[in-house]
Order: sequence, then C-alpha cells, then structure tokens
Amino acid sequence: MKEIAIFTRQLSVMIDSGLPLMQCLQILSDQQENKNFQRSIHVVRASVEGGATLSAAMEPFPKVFDQLYINMVAAGEAGGILDRILQRPSTYIEKNLKLRRQVKAALIYPVSVVVIAAGVIILLLWKVVPIFATLFASLDTSLPLPTRIVIDTSHFIGSIWGLLILVGALLAAGTVAAWYRTPPGRLAIDSLLLRLPLIGVLLRKIAVARFTSTLGTLITSGVPILEGLDITGRTSGNAVIERSIQSVRRAVEAGGSLVTPLRKSSVFPSMVTQMIEVGEQTGAMDTMLQKISDFYEDEVDMAAKNLMAALEPIMIVFLGVVGGIVISMYLPLFSLIAKLSQ
Repeated sequence: MKEIAIFTRQLSVMIDSGLPLMQCLQILSDQQENKNFQRSIHVVRASVEGGATLSAAMEPFPKVFDQLYINMVAAGEAGGILDRILQRPSTYIEKNLKLRRQVKAALIYPVSVVVIAAGVIILLLWKVVPIFATLFASLDTSLPLPTRIVIDTSHFIGSIWGLLILVGALLAAGTVAAWYRTPPGRLAIDSLLLRLPLIGVLLRKIAVARFTSTLGTLITSGVPILEGLDITGRTSGNAVIERSIQSVRRAVEAGGSLVTPLRKSSVFPSMVTQMIEVGEQTGAMDTMLQKISDFYEDEVDMAAKNLMAALEPIMIVFLGVVGGIVISMYLPLFSLIAKLSQ
C-alpha cells in the first residue's frame, strides 16, 4: 500500500508537470524496487500504448489496483482532471496506512508479550518442573500447596489429557476459521467482534473512519453515489458494516435518503448520522464525510491507546505467572535449607 501511495502521488505530480502519461509510467516503472509492482506498471504502460485507457489497463491487476482505485482513475479520465484526482487515492491510502499502523501499535506489543509469556509457562511446566518434581520425590519431603499445584498442572500437561486439549483447541480454531469463510459465519463473528468491550469500540471507530473516508473520496472524485456505496461496502472489511451499507444503497436506489437506513443499522453513532443528514440537506456531503473521517481517525488513535492501557494488566498477570512458577519450585528448597542449617 505504501508503494502504491508513493506511485500515485508521483504520477499525479508528473502529469501535472506536463509529462506525457507514457513517459510517466516508464519512469515510475524503472525506479520500482518491487519486481512484481514493476511488472504490473510495465504491462499497464503497454496496454495504454496499445490504446487502452489507464483505468482499463489497471483492471487486470486487482491485487495491485483495487476497484476503488480504478473507479477514481476512470472518473479523473472522464473529467480530464486525472492529475488532481490521483491526489485523492494517494491521500486515502496514506490515511488507511495510518489506521493500520495505529491498530498494529496497539496490538502487536501486548500480544507478543502474552504469547511469549505463555510459551515460557508451557516450557517450564513441560520440561523444567518435572525435573524439580523428581528431585522432591527423592527427598521425601512435604511440599507447600503452591508447589503441589504447579507439579499437578505439569503432570496434567504432560499426560494424554493435555495433548487431547491441545488437539481439541487446534481443531476448534480450524473449525472457526473455516466457518468464518462462509457468509453466515463471517456475519456472526464480525457481529460478535463489534460487541466486545474494548476491541469492539476500536473496530467500530475504524469502520466509521473507513466508511466516511472511502465514500467521501469517491464522491469528491466524481464517482456516482450508488457505485460509491457498492465499492465502500465491499471494502469495509466487516460483514455487519457491509450489510448496513448495502441496505443504504438499496434505499438510495429506491429514491430514499442515506440517513434512515444508517440509523436503523445501529452500527453508526448518532453523531455520524446527524452530520451526514446535514451534509445531504446542504449539498456538501463530500465535505461532511471528510470531516467525520478526520474526527474518527483521532478517535481511533485514542481508542488504540485505551486498548493498550487495558491490556497492560493482562501482560503483568502472565509475567507474574512465570515468576510464581519459579518461586513455587524454590519454596521446598528454602525449607530444606532451613532444616539443614538447624
């Protein structure tokens, strides 16, 4: 996405400077370090040289240029303002990258800590604790309660029951992943994610920011509202949001308003629907959508920080379990040393 954003911005500047499109594509193709992207631009240039429009030449590469991008390029070509239109997808992609970075920054560190701590706990219980258990059995000494709990847990993990639980967890994860690939499963899981206490708030704000940014960019670029809603729904990334946007599209197609189906969906906050209603009444829908998008990008940043703060106690608990296992293994040794010193 970063490479496409840079390519789009450079192409816009070159066209605005008066360079022919063929020369622009050749220069940008030569300077690309990503070989796959370089080949894609080269084929696009060959298609344009053969008489195709730029948007038509990009269509065979949906993994590089998505439907939103192609529609905006087509609108720019139709209006003769390709250089100005290309500034919008580059800005949109950069905003999308910023949203992804915020989510990654909020999740990667705590998830990494929890996963590593869980791996250390399993390793201790599976390999290290049995050594101590054998030592304590040979000493024939009474063990404190924390030590007995840790040793019993270690025996359970090393038994057939621990293996069965691990296999069952893997099968359950595979079943959920396969179910998520079906439309009912995707709808159910996405709906559940939106209802989660902290993650749901973050996902909802990301969805609102993406919806308003995508639709606002498409409308500003001259893409028809029905086509814009269709593209926005397909690129929303959440089945619940997609279903809500498709209901909005059907209402607009029937001559209705955007606001009524948005309110019925209960996905979008009342502030969003009220601002969209004002945008419809004043004829400044694109401006209003961009203002909502800018506001919710800041809200995503705040929600990501709140999620990070909420996950910190969970990280401390996992790290505390590691320390608790180590201490429980040394408790009998402390009592044994005290007896020997007497």
